[in-house]
Amino acid sequence: MSQQISGNNIPLSEVYWSLVNKADKKFSKIRDLPFYERTRYENYFFKVFKVYTQLWKFQQENRQKLVEAGLKRWEIGEIASRIAQLYYGHYMRTSDAGYLSESYVFYEAILTREYFKEGLFQDLNIANKQLRFLARFLMVCLVLGRREMVHQLVDQFKRLIDECKRTFQETDFKEWKVVAQDIVRFLKSDTAFMNTRPLRYSLVLDPNLDAGTPRASRSLRLTDAILSSYYYNEVKYSELTLDSFRMLQCLEWEPSGSLYQSTGAKMGLNAPVGVARINSQSMNDPTLPPNPRKAVLYRPSITHFLAVLATICEELPSHGILLLYLSASGKNGQISTSPLSARSATNVEENILRDFESHTIKQEGDPSLQITPSGQSLKQISEDAASTPCGLSFGSHGLTGSSYIYPSDLVPFTRKPLFIIIDSDSSTVFKNICGAEKGEPAALLLSPSHTPPLISADFSRQPSGSLFTIFLTSPVQAFCLLSGISASDMETDIFTKAEKLLSSFMNEWASTLATSDTLHPVWSQILKDPFLRRLLLRFIFCRAVLALYTPVFNNKQNQPECFPSLPELLVPTAPAVQSAVLLMANVFGATSKFTLPQDITMLESF
Repeated sequence: MSQQISGNNIPLSEVYWSLVNKADKKFSKIRDLPFYERTRYENYFFKVFKVYTQLWKFQQENRQKLVEAGLKRWEIGEIASRIAQLYYGHYMRTSDAGYLSESYVFYEAILTREYFKEGLFQDLNIANKQLRFLARFLMVCLVLGRREMVHQLVDQFKRLIDECKRTFQETDFKEWKVVAQDIVRFLKSDTAFMNTRPLRYSLVLDPNLDAGTPRASRSLRLTDAILSSYYYNEVKYSELTLDSFRMLQCLEWEPSGSLYQSTGAKMGLNAPVGVARINSQSMNDPTLPPNPRKAVLYRPSITHFLAVLATICEELPSHGILLLYLSASGKNGQISTSPLSARSATNVEENILRDFESHTIKQEGDPSLQITPSGQSLKQISEDAASTPCGLSFGSHGLTGSSYIYPSDLVPFTRKPLFIIIDSDSSTVFKNICGAEKGEPAALLLSPSHTPPLISADFSRQPSGSLFTIFLTSPVQAFCLLSGISASDMETDIFTKAEKLLSSFMNEWASTLATSDTLHPVWSQILKDPFLRRLLLRFIFCRAVLALYTPVFNNKQNQPECFPSLPELLVPTAPAVQSAVLLMANVFGATSKFTLPQDITMLESF
């Protein structure tokens, strides 16, 4: 390449900056593509990556001459950072964990080589680039599960902010201070206890749930999921809320743990010198099935949410089912009416970090436009939507039509198989979907409309997200939170015993479901999918625990519901289910927290 350039008398620096400009333009376009234009994104991604491959290769082959021509180290770091952003953005679009691992490799190389160190405290622009790089790397490590690196980066992030405030104008870093506060708050909520074991599905740690041969005419596989939550002042980092983060992790495979050796093969270029020697947790385990694709929507407008839902339903394969997880309040009283609303409160952060994450999902359409339900069969659902609580609030506008998701909004999409999880104080209104479907009966898991009182010191000291979501993602931890068991009092062997005990009961329940003559086809068709089966079994455990929890014993408002109903053998009053709760309480010494029938035999050990 350099000979051709020399022959054409084109300076190396001009060729380089031409490639930089070309890459920047394409990067901006792909970053702005809305999530529902999936086919267009897939095609464009590889075009953008091809340009960055060419750019990176060119600067590697001509590094010395380009440096002599004025190339700065931070400019090399900027290219590497863009490639890492592309990898992470593609992971968020496809859920291919290999791209997440590649993003980590590039970010770690930037960290170890200190590309942004030179001129850091002389140039405000470079200081902001270093802070933005650390913030993005934090997100990758958080999703990847690299908690040690997360804490290391948080310390470095906070130190750098303090140093920059002393060097530059303190007002230039107020926004970054908000970001630091967000990640600290996130980590205080998502404690080490909550991550005692991976939330991902582990072939080693999770039970080998052999559901046998369910009596169903077909078997569906979870291929896609939409995850979204909205609460005023909820725990989040960047555009990832705590509840959505937990569900995101819960719907992925845990890799085998083999060391990962990046060769740059997926990039089609030589990785930065030394990157191939960086060991990281393998997220690209060829022995595992692909992860379900997930769309994580951060405070979407209703029109944008419906556009994404419509696109995914349209592209859903014949053997696929879509999981829809929505966590939000349904009452106007939960929405701040002060000038510092949930959306405006984060504007300070979002202004400076508009391109904080390359996977930002742009909100399309006017959020004030009301989606009007139509269709004669939806009359009852529309009437329910007119009452309070009527749906899920995904905004702070105060106008129900413009910011609420109603049950009637979801009914048109029941032409495809849906697995719906509603975590809200207005969850019960969504049971009206059952019976109003347009072709495919929907599976619904609905949270309690009232959260039971918690006596756990850990939970009361720092909000830890929705209890219902914790039960679905970390059931043993949820049991401890409900029972007032502190993480500081937890012994490893006790926790391990409880995990094994719950796994054993879940295996039994799975067999019961598979052999039941009364199991509804909606449930039998998903039993062979490990993610959906695990969610259903954890729901059974959650429902039983809350039904027997003494402070809310027999209080229906504090119990979750599922539609269609499950067999009588697995309802909270069934002996097999009550025994599981009793044995779990016995392991933790918390039997006094639960109200159980006298005829249930106490087992001292398992």
